Amino acid sequence: MPEALRVDAGLRYETHSERLIDRLTQLYGDMPEFDYWLGELLHIAGGLHADRPAVLRRLDAQRVSDPGWFSRQQMLGYCAYVDRFGGTLRGVAARVPYLRELGVTYLHLLPFLKMRDGDNDGGFAVSSFDQVEPRLGSMGDLVSLTAQLREAGISLCADFVLNHVADDHPWAQAAAAGVPQYRDYFHTFSEQSELEVYERHLGEVFPEVAPGNFIFSPALGRWVWATFYPYQWDLNYQNPAVFAEMAAALLRLANRGVEVFRLDSAPFLWKRLGTNCLNQPEVHWILQALRALIEIVAPGVLLKAEAIVPVSEVSVYFGTRDPAHDECHLAYHSSLMAASWAALAEQRTDLLRRVIAATPTLPESASWLTYIRCHDDIVWGTLRPEAQADGLTLDQRLGAVSRFLAGTVDSSFAAGSAFQALTADAVFGTNGMAAALVGFSRARNERERTYAERRLLLLYSVAFCFGGLPLIYMGDELAQGNDESEANASLRQADGRWLQRPVFDEQRLALRHEPRSVPGRVFAGVRRLIECRRNQSALAANVSRRVVPALDPALLILARGERFVIAMNFSNDVKQVDVAIFGGGDWLDCLGNTVVNKMIKLEPWCVRWLERRS
Repeated sequence: MPEALRVDAGLRYETHSERLIDRLTQLYGDMPEFDYWLGELLHIAGGLHADRPAVLRRLDAQRVSDPGWFSRQQMLGYCAYVDRFGGTLRGVAARVPYLRELGVTYLHLLPFLKMRDGDNDGGFAVSSFDQVEPRLGSMGDLVSLTAQLREAGISLCADFVLNHVADDHPWAQAAAAGVPQYRDYFHTFSEQSELEVYERHLGEVFPEVAPGNFIFSPALGRWVWATFYPYQWDLNYQNPAVFAEMAAALLRLANRGVEVFRLDSAPFLWKRLGTNCLNQPEVHWILQALRALIEIVAPGVLLKAEAIVPVSEVSVYFGTRDPAHDECHLAYHSSLMAASWAALAEQRTDLLRRVIAATPTLPESASWLTYIRCHDDIVWGTLRPEAQADGLTLDQRLGAVSRFLAGTVDSSFAAGSAFQALTADAVFGTNGMAAALVGFSRARNERERTYAERRLLLLYSVAFCFGGLPLIYMGDELAQGNDESEANASLRQADGRWLQRPVFDEQRLALRHEPRSVPGRVFAGVRRLIECRRNQSALAANVSRRVVPALDPALLILARGERFVIAMNFSNDVKQVDVAIFGGGDWLDCLGNTVVNKMIKLEPWCVRWLERRS
């Protein structure tokens, strides 16, 4: 290793090694050969640091000197499947000019690593962390894409599935072949009675299509822990070899240009008898150790937690204000997303206000990932604390919301679908593209299309203005609807979430500058929000937020700092807002470019972005 690199790594090691060794000692310090194992891990990390390309080391240095780079209001995310958006990684590279036109600075490409043949949970059943799925391209294509994105000022986010691998991954195949070393990479059991003791406390991720948490492997002659689908085998992080393998795999991808890792299924990493095996203390020690390794080897890389749980449970994935407990830089605010849809369906904002009030202040240089839709379902369980605050059950409060968005209520404008509901009255999740859920699919005339457009921009105003890194889901900016193609009917039948995974619509893309078309109007509206956001420092992630009290339950008035207010009407009725409730004076409507100083008129489903002038 060149002397300059050795010095650089040594300084970072001096800063972060205490945290790394402490967490690994907590996890694995009782094993007989811990010191030897730790030395081997550090040797691997040192080699990966030496292999890190010079252009990425320069990026590391820039970001170490500017740790809040990702929390500014200029950041904008975009999320897409490789095959749906560009066909291949090279096809995605051809879309880079479009992403720049939109203003994207962060691109999350859903799973593109080599995946299991046949059923693979949309790519989340990974067969290799060192190969790209052949139909999507090669590792060379990935490196080329990351370079093009970096040149365009766009950071690539990739999914890194922490909890499990596919049953055709080499580790699983070796385990099935009887290699004891690799059998210990997984949780296996010889007696079914052992499983029953665990199952008493475990939930089910997919109760309708994949009930239970264990499957029997004839090759192993044993039961295997499989939280999600039978072909996804949970990794055993009580085995230090698993941590070392996964850390090295992540760092190798970082050296290929991946700048952000979405840590899929992080809450499930540690199993403990007598618990629900979620969010155990060891999960956080694992993530803190992983964060420390990244700070030493590739400090320009971000970690993003995928923990779809109530906001009070998500916040722990950031760590604390003590740097010794740093974990993830980003986490999804799924409660904000779900509460926004509930407000739209109920025409009242009390759940949304409660979620905002329950959102904790984050550690420095951390940020929420705010979004409206994603590849997954809307998980209503994230709103359990807020929904039960009135003494109701989750099903009682949100069952009607779920049915409304599924379009089974006569008054509904939505065209979604219930997901994993075991009974007609139960509520679990909701599927559908944003455009379908806000009313475009059912709009029969220009007025209904206008209302659908307003609802979409209203929801994106929440994501853009709350304070975080906002994420646009592929096609939302063009009002693209559900996938109803015959070609993908079998996918939707097996997994309803494919409803919100359509192929990117080229015809809509071609109409984005046509103001008389729906895609053109929506694209222009989203671009107007993006440009307004970029120019407002009050919308950076670290600026304070507060809900301004409003008597009308359909209104949400959110103040950012002392000089910016977003007034939102979640109803089908015209509302009036007196500027006196947020301080009086002259306010510029940034979206309409008019000055208001008395009453603000909010048309149905409308939003105003207001900047104080005096």
